[in-house]
Amino acid sequence: MCISAYFSRACIGFWAWLAACLAACFWVLACVPPRPPQPAPLLETRLEEAPPFGVEPTPEPEGWVAHPTLRIRAVGDVMLGTDFPEGYLPPDNANILQGVKALLGAEGRAEGVDVVFANLEGPLCNGGETTKCAAGGRCYAFRMPGPYVHHLKEAGINVVSTANNHSGDFGEECSRQTEAFLDAAGIAWSGSPGSVAFLQRHGRRVAVLAFHTSPRTNNLNNLPEALALLAQAKREAHWVVVSFHGGAEGALATRVPQGKEIFLKEDRGNLRLFARSMIEAGAHLVLGHGPHVLRGMELWKGKLIAYSLGNFATYGRFGLAGPLGIGAVLEVVLDEEGNFREGQVFSTKQVDKGFVLPDAEGKAFVALRQLSALDFPHTGLGIGLDGKLYKNPLQALPALRVLPAFLAPWF
Repeated sequence: MCISAYFSRACIGFWAWLAACLAACFWVLACVPPRPPQPAPLLETRLEEAPPFGVEPTPEPEGWVAHPTLRIRAVGDVMLGTDFPEGYLPPDNANILQGVKALLGAEGRAEGVDVVFANLEGPLCNGGETTKCAAGGRCYAFRMPGPYVHHLKEAGINVVSTANNHSGDFGEECSRQTEAFLDAAGIAWSGSPGSVAFLQRHGRRVAVLAFHTSPRTNNLNNLPEALALLAQAKREAHWVVVSFHGGAEGALATRVPQGKEIFLKEDRGNLRLFARSMIEAGAHLVLGHGPHVLRGMELWKGKLIAYSLGNFATYGRFGLAGPLGIGAVLEVVLDEEGNFREGQVFSTKQVDKGFVLPDAEGKAFVALRQLSALDFPHTGLGIGLDGKLYKNPLQALPALRVLPAFLAPWF
């Protein structure tokens, strides 16, 4: 009897305990607000979405890549020889770019070079007249024979700037001839007011906008109009590259000053303001030329600005002593959002009267490293001994490139 009573009390106690636990659980669940529904990951949502019954899905554009990068190679001033005055064309109309075709992309397609840019310093024209030298004295007016457009094409150049102080040397007739020769060769161009060059890469459009300090071209000194043209290009392209021709000229013009540059009584632009404004308005890369020497580079808001790529191929009428004869091929890789991902500088030099060759001494690396550190101590980037570009200048130091992986992000 006693044993039976004991078990009866134990059973009653167990059921009472179980009822209390269940009541507590229900109370907790009632007090905790329900978790809001979580959206499905974007990729899964896109995969699950289907068009209405009987409607075919829209195919991706030809050449579409899911997460593409854009590989650009760019050079500064190119003038392949001039028939005015006589005696300044290369022997047998030779292509002075022959020695650097591999660097420019003609032999680099297997490496994925998408855009090869140059500043075309003068018109491609048969005929035309110049008023630039009417007063006599020392004068520089350039006119490349029209067939020389094939030298550009053979070297791999596929987009050029015609916005510079020599593109109008032989008037509007030669400006229009230049554009026609480039069109016939399949080379995109930008330069005349309102013009934007477009290329198609990886199923997306690339826009290139070229500016100069003149109202006869896209004018970098008219910043509101420049920003408006950039906004238009942004609506029509995935990546946007801006080029400018500005700044003082000569062997002593290697620095990028604050404020406007005045040269020969001309306003050659506030280049820091222009370049940074373009980046802040949505450009992904800014390429400068005009001083005929290399200038420093900086990373602004994650985007690269090269303030001058110097003389690259300038035959016959250009001084090539010292820094005037050093050039560079700049390679920049942009990610899908247009941020600087990686880069490389290939050093070049001009020999004889302007034939271009790779420079084994790497003088461009040394110049760009020093100038970037001087002019952009807080926004400059690192340049290694092999010309490789680094987001952080410290990464260019060989000793820091062997750090353990867990320390690398701190440098």
